[in-house]
Amino acid sequence: MADPGRMSDLGSGPATEPGTAPDGLAGPREPVDAPADKPADAPVDAPVDAPRLPGTADPGAAAAAEPGERPLAVIDVDGVVADVRHRLRFLRVHPGDWDAFFAAADIDPPLAEGVELVRTLARDHDVIWLTGRPERSRPATVRWLREQGLPVGEVRMRPDDDRQPARIFKRSELRRMGARRRVAVVVDDDPAVVELLRADGWPVLRADWLAYEPTLGNAQNEEGRT
Repeated sequence: MADPGRMSDLGSGPATEPGTAPDGLAGPREPVDAPADKPADAPVDAPVDAPRLPGTADPGAAAAAEPGERPLAVIDVDGVVADVRHRLRFLRVHPGDWDAFFAAADIDPPLAEGVELVRTLARDHDVIWLTGRPERSRPATVRWLREQGLPVGEVRMRPDDDRQPARIFKRSELRRMGARRRVAVVVDDDPAVVELLRADGWPVLRADWLAYEPTLGNAQNEEGRT
């Protein structure tokens, strides 16, 4: 399992808390005298905004709107916490039996690495599930997450009539989330999704603890179903 403390796959440098000094420069600052043309008790100028990831909201603005708000961890379901291999047989026929594929999701075995990662992230992040599963499978998905002891919170699913590739659907949803909250990490198993979101500048961790199957890749990116 990837080490959630290191997040070496994120594609962005480690974040620091606003107002803290980089390593090796810790310690209190010396007071600065006010300029001659400004009264000593005049308010200090606001610091310059730190650079932010493309496609994300201004973290300073988000903090001002919601003091103390936790960052988001955006997590995929299939291939990250749920093992879908037992139901890929429904997609290996032509045409694929999508109803059977999604109906069998309630008996997916959990993936220990993904479950542990999400529980770790949930300590200091708000977890949002971003899955290509159709809206009609919401009750089974929510029930399954609860059975694994995972935080449910918000679950974003593809509309039943949506046929976009998974990478396009998730990019759109992520931009909506990033406009309101700071997205600290995205976890997904789909190489096409990971590549596109990293190119957009999002901090993405690739879930590689389950081999990615071409059958699922075709379903997600060619047929636009999951």
